[in-house]
Amino acid sequence: MGIFNLEDVHYWIYSPGNNAVNWDDYYERGIMAIERNELGDLSAYSSKEEMRRQMQKAIDPTRSFTHSALETWQFVHEIEIGDVIIAKKGKHTIIGRGIVTSRYRYDKDAAGCKNIRSVKWTHRGEWEHPGEAVTKPLTDITMYGGYVADIKKIFSEDDITDIILQREEYTPEDFLSEAYITRQQYSDILDLLNIKRNIILQGAPGVGKTYIAKKLVQSILDKESAGGTEFIQFHQSYSYEDFIEGYRPTESGFELRKGVFYNFCKKAETDAERPYFFIIDEINRGNLSKIFGELFMLIESDKRGQQMRLLYSDELFSVPENVYIIGMMNTADRSLAMLDYALRRRFAFVTISPAFDSDGFIKYQKSLANTKFNRLIDCVKELNAAIANDDALGEGFCIGHSYFCNIQPDSQPDLSFIVEYEILPLISEYWFDDRPTVNKWADRLRGAIR
Repeated sequence: MGIFNLEDVHYWIYSPGNNAVNWDDYYERGIMAIERNELGDLSAYSSKEEMRRQMQKAIDPTRSFTHSALETWQFVHEIEIGDVIIAKKGKHTIIGRGIVTSRYRYDKDAAGCKNIRSVKWTHRGEWEHPGEAVTKPLTDITMYGGYVADIKKIFSEDDITDIILQREEYTPEDFLSEAYITRQQYSDILDLLNIKRNIILQGAPGVGKTYIAKKLVQSILDKESAGGTEFIQFHQSYSYEDFIEGYRPTESGFELRKGVFYNFCKKAETDAERPYFFIIDEINRGNLSKIFGELFMLIESDKRGQQMRLLYSDELFSVPENVYIIGMMNTADRSLAMLDYALRRRFAFVTISPAFDSDGFIKYQKSLANTKFNRLIDCVKELNAAIANDDALGEGFCIGHSYFCNIQPDSQPDLSFIVEYEILPLISEYWFDDRPTVNKWADRLRGAIR
C-alpha cells in the first residue's frame, strides 16, 4: 500500500446533482457520482478527447463538451484516495465535506448514476460558502490557497489523519489488465527506465501511448510509496523560457521566472529517495534543441547530479537521479521533422503497436458479443496489414486499438461514427493521391458494420 501523504491531498468543490438533488442519497450511501450514464464505463476511455467525442455522439453533436470531458476525466483519473470533497448547493452554500476512500468504479446495476467513488462523509449541514462558488459540477480548487484556507476554517482537519487512508496499491496486474501490452513489454520498460532514465513511447495514432504512460507511472509510484509526476505537452511555440527559465513581462518591466522542468527538478531534489516522473506528450512537436538547451547533457543517465550554469540566472543546476522523463510521439505525423540526433541517443525508444491480438483486447472484444464489431476489427487488422506493407507508410501508420475501446454492446451508431469520422479521414490522408485505394477500404469498412 502506498503512503497517504497530506502534501498530496487535493481539494475539490462538488455538486451532488443539479441543485444538490442527490445529496441525501449520496450521503446515506457514502458515495459521490457523476451523471455520465450515456458514456458507459468511463475507464474504457483513453483520453479526454475520446470522452468529448462520445458526448457529442450520445448527447448533442453541436455542443463542444470540452469542460464536461475535463470534469469526467478528472473524476475517473485525477481524484485520489484521501482527497477532500466539499459538497455544495448552488453558488453560496456548502452542505458537506468528505474524504475519498476508493478508486473510480462503474456499477452497471446501480439505480441512477452508475459512475461512482466511495466517500467517507465527515460533515453534513449548511455553511455559508466563502464568496461565490463555481457552477461546474466538479472543480479542483487546490491551487487557490486562500480559498482552500477559508474552507478549512469551517471544518476540522484532524480526521484526515485519523482515517487510515493508505492509497490502494495499483499493481502490475492492474496495469496489464487496463493497458493492452504484454508482461514482457512492461518489464522491459521498467528496465529501460532504470538504465536510461529517459524513454519515448512511440507508435501509430490510437495505440494508447498517453494512457499507458500515465498508468505505468501510477503502477510504479504506488509500488514505491508516493513520489511525483508532472504532465505537459510540447508544441511549436514551447520554449526554453517555459521549460527552464526566462524573463517574463510584469507591470513594472521584466522578471526572471523559473520554468516547469526547473521547478519539478527542485522538488524531486528534496525527496531523493522517491521516483519523480516528468511526462511530455507530443515531444516531437517542440523545437527540442531550443527547449532543452544546455540540458542536452544533464539529462543523460550518467550525467545526473552534475551541475551546469543556466543561461539566464548563471545558477548552478543539475537534474536529479530520481527524475525520469517519459515522452510520447506519433510515428505517423509526417509534418514533423525527425528528432534531433543528439537528443535521440539520450532516450530509449519503445514502440507501442496496435493491440488487437492482445489478451486484454480479446477479452474486451468477447465481452461485447457484437458480431458487427468483430467484423470491423477483422477488417481493420487487414487494413493494418496493407498499411504496413505500403512502402510509403509502414507499421508506424497502422490504426490503433484505442479507437475501439469505448464501445457499448450493440452500439451501431458508435461503430458508424468511428468509421466515418475517424478511420476514413485518416486513411484519406494516408493515401491522399490514391483515391481507388481509399474507396476500396471505405467500402470494406462500411460493409463490415452493415
